[in-house]
Amino acid sequence: MALVAIAATDGMLHFELALACEVFAHDPSGLADPWYDVAICGPGPVRVGRFLVAPDDGLDRLARADTVIVPSVEDVDADVPPDLLDAIRAAHRAGARMVSLCTGAFVLAAAGVLDGLRATTHWAHTEALTARYPRVRVDPDVLYVDNGTVLASAGKAAAIDLCLHLIRRDHGSTVANAVARRLVVPPHRAGGQAQYVTTPVPARDDHPLATLFPWALARLDRPLTVEDLARQANMSSRNLARHFRSATGTTPLLWLSTQRIRRAQELLEQTDDSIDAVAEAAGMGTAATLRRHFHRTVGVPPDAYRRTFRSA
Repeated sequence: MALVAIAATDGMLHFELALACEVFAHDPSGLADPWYDVAICGPGPVRVGRFLVAPDDGLDRLARADTVIVPSVEDVDADVPPDLLDAIRAAHRAGARMVSLCTGAFVLAAAGVLDGLRATTHWAHTEALTARYPRVRVDPDVLYVDNGTVLASAGKAAAIDLCLHLIRRDHGSTVANAVARRLVVPPHRAGGQAQYVTTPVPARDDHPLATLFPWALARLDRPLTVEDLARQANMSSRNLARHFRSATGTTPLLWLSTQRIRRAQELLEQTDDSIDAVAEAAGMGTAATLRRHFHRTVGVPPDAYRRTFRSA
């Protein structure tokens, strides 16, 4: 059973800490066996936001974890406790997967874990992270960054995106989707956090694209074009692109490509269909096209993905 150790010290915020516990402590699907073992690790009772938290174990347990999660800190200008820095460095040296949520990136950066790597944090603090840690390549426009063994999320709800991404990496999209359903959140959000800085995604039924997304998702096996989407949305292609960028942070074609890859992942996990059949059902046309786009996006060929994540 993989150990997920959540670091907890005074001055951290409760949202991301509670979120990590909620996501990784419960397997809602019964599809993943074994699931994670979760431990909150701290120097003793700690003040987390307005709550007093009693850790399960000391900070030294971080070095024995498979994944270490550092929740957000309330004051990004405050010095990171030396015992936390020592524990973070020891865990990193031991080979743990290091994950920061929101402003927890400042802790990983202070420990030197993010040196030379891409990272992100809440959009309100990306400039401060860049200025304080110039060796970190801060990307202010993404929901999360995955460097393989070091990952970082943007603010608040983006922590959910990263936690679901970790489950998708470990157990496949079927399990991640089940967790997302339990949390009542989308299993994957396209785009980046730039869309949330001044103009949040509209959550109204009368939004111009409210009916377009389910319409397109039901037709991924067909050769959809931007003109097809614009015609269905009853707007020009230029107007569609503007609304798409505002709502998803990406373009219509990139969004379609992402959804087709997701559909292919689900079919690879849940069916015995041939790669040619999966390619056709996902709207990729041929197995060669699917293999090219799938490998570029997911990092492994479809055949290898199926062997790893095929549902029982």
